[in-house]
Formats: sequence, C-alpha cells, structure tokens
Amino acid sequence: MPENDPWEYSLYIPNDPRAVTVSRRTLRLILTVHGLIRLVDVAELLAAELVGNAVRHTKGPAALRVRWAAGVLRIGAWDADPSPPEPPQPFERALEREGGRGLAMVRACADVWGWQPLSREGNRGKYVWCELGSAPRGERRPA
Repeated sequence: MPENDPWEYSLYIPNDPRAVTVSRRTLRLILTVHGLIRLVDVAELLAAELVGNAVRHTKGPAALRVRWAAGVLRIGAWDADPSPPEPPQPFERALEREGGRGLAMVRACADVWGWQPLSREGNRGKYVWCELGSAPRGERRPA
C-alpha cells in the first residue's frame, strides 16, 4: 500500500497498565507495515503518553486511534472521562516534576495537539490527540 493512501486503525484496550506496552508495539507494527518507520520512535513516545494518561487517570476502557492522511499521522487516545486534560506545563517546568509530564512531552514532540469531548451511543468521554507530519522535524509546520 503506497504511503499516500489514507488508513485508520483503532485498538480498544482495558484499563490496565500493560495496555501502554501493547499500544506501543501495535503502533510500531502498523507504522512499519505502512512504510513509516521514520516516525516510529516519536510516535511510540507520544502514544505511550496519551494511552498512559487514559489508563492512569480514568477507571474505564480506552482506545488508541491512529490515522494517516495527506502526509499527517494522527495519534489519539479515547477514554471514558469527559473531563478536560490538565493543560501541559512548559516543558522545562514539567521536567522538574515527579509526574504530570505527559502532555508537556506531547506538546514538545508533536506538531500540534488537542482534545475534544466525545459522546457516542450514550457514552461520554474525551479524545486527546496529536499529529506528526512526514517531513523531518526541522521542516514541519509550526504548532
């Protein structure tokens, strides 16, 4: 399948800390199969932070969603808690903290990130996402 063809995957996961490792390895496989190995390391880091937050800060199931379209990789995590995520600290300040570095890391490594509340079939929750372009980091669009 050519790199330019759009695709999307969803991985539904239980509220289990091991889900972070499963999500990272699944994402690595997806990107490798689609010829996007150059994005694997950063994408794995971002997915681990997003899924880790979903598992750590909520009680219900979660999902990893990965989409490729128009040269942009979108990685997102859905969870059952509709509360907005805490705004990320500046990266330098986040490094000094014991916890709460996840979204600061996402903001520092992704081209853009955001979140949105979701309601589907009577279930409420939120979707926290980030995007990576296929160009090398120095050539990407600003966040």
